[in-house]
Amino acid sequence: MKLDSLKVAQSSINIGDPHICSDSLNRNSLISAIYEPLIERKGPGVFYPSLARSWSIESNGLTWGFKLREGVSFHNGDKFSSADVVASLKRIVDPSIGGAFGTQGVYASYIGGARFEAPRKDTVKITTAEPMADLLDLLSEMPFAPKDELDKISREYIGTGPYYVGSKTRGEIVLERNRDHWGKSAFVDQVSVIEERKSKIRSEMVLERDVNIGAFIDYNDTEAHRKSEKTLLYSLKSSLCIIFMMNALNGPCSDQRIRQALNYGLDVDEVIKKVKIGQATRLNGYLTPHHFGSNPQTEPYPYDPERAKTLLREAGYDTGLKLTIDLPTEMPDEALLLGEMMKEYYGKIGIDIDLVSYRDRPAYAEMVRDKRIHDLCCFDSSPLSTFRVLREKIHSKHKGPWWEGYSNSEVDGMIDQAQRTFDDKKREELYRQIFQKIRDDAPWVFLYRPTYFWALSRELADWKPTSTGLLSLAE
Repeated sequence: MKLDSLKVAQSSINIGDPHICSDSLNRNSLISAIYEPLIERKGPGVFYPSLARSWSIESNGLTWGFKLREGVSFHNGDKFSSADVVASLKRIVDPSIGGAFGTQGVYASYIGGARFEAPRKDTVKITTAEPMADLLDLLSEMPFAPKDELDKISREYIGTGPYYVGSKTRGEIVLERNRDHWGKSAFVDQVSVIEERKSKIRSEMVLERDVNIGAFIDYNDTEAHRKSEKTLLYSLKSSLCIIFMMNALNGPCSDQRIRQALNYGLDVDEVIKKVKIGQATRLNGYLTPHHFGSNPQTEPYPYDPERAKTLLREAGYDTGLKLTIDLPTEMPDEALLLGEMMKEYYGKIGIDIDLVSYRDRPAYAEMVRDKRIHDLCCFDSSPLSTFRVLREKIHSKHKGPWWEGYSNSEVDGMIDQAQRTFDDKKREELYRQIFQKIRDDAPWVFLYRPTYFWALSRELADWKPTSTGLLSLAE
């Protein structure tokens, strides 16, 4: 990249506490520039060294050893050591840290009972309470800070990353090149990230050359860039799953036939065409190709209203059925439109739909977490970790935060088996079998993964975000 500096416009620059579990791409783009994990996820099931230069797992399947990279310093000059890793890990699993949109206690549910040790300055040992073959998936999400600065971590962002925080105001955060970084080369000397909530204005800022990158531009705001000789567009099929989770604890959706009927009875291709203007890709199950163990051989549910009607009759609803769908007004922003289309399509197969909307998104997330939904609820499944999705939304024994009553003892057993399977190829095959079974059981109405757009100045012809949608600022 030939530029000395970059200006980026995105809808939020709020970092908050970096140890809080969140899948916000805006937030995680900033965190990944400032902080680093022990290991870095490079693709589905693919991990590279970061602050840890190597790792191993003992034969008991419980104890992991990590050799840390030498010569690494934090932005404040403190030397990075195993004591910092242990201190951060203990804080990350502390239930008092809280969460975002119902994620409090998520990491504690996995490794809250683990033992973290620092036998040497360059060595960390993690001993989990149970075998956890996908531990690297979790660790790739966890940033590390100096042990003596943890009490200030939600205000002062001190990491080891390729950029440090030069300044922060209410509407802008300025990142400066870390010239003492151990490895990665920052693309530019300075990155100014500006908060602008409206997509249309972010788009105009690129057109007017006020910024170089406009992140997550709505498709409706991309046309000017298609015609412009000054700007470019980059698009990416995302890892975000837009779904409707069903109440399988009680009510009609506890019956597999009803759940399947709701999938057969909705023309998802037409939903994508009308609601997303074609800018989304249909899901064939509960994951995307960005996820480890997604099964490309699995067929999506076809639109088959007659099959849906047959399933409803078999379930005893030949004279009609009434369901209530919960909808947030944001995240996803199109939830109300989706609800209206579902009401229309389900009416054609004899299902009368009531729609209930909720403006308070954090409260909506807590309602879903507390399993107080009606029959269906609109949600977005955002974790990149297949292991997390299965534990938090599918496994009936764990009853995770976003589990809504689905139960299949065979699926539970296969998830448990995968957790104990350290051979990546064998675990991936197990996940692919699980993928097919979950598709067939239909605990969710599987909709789509949206396409994301970035508006770019022409100088960034060679730039692209990471494969999962984060700002790429170093390599």
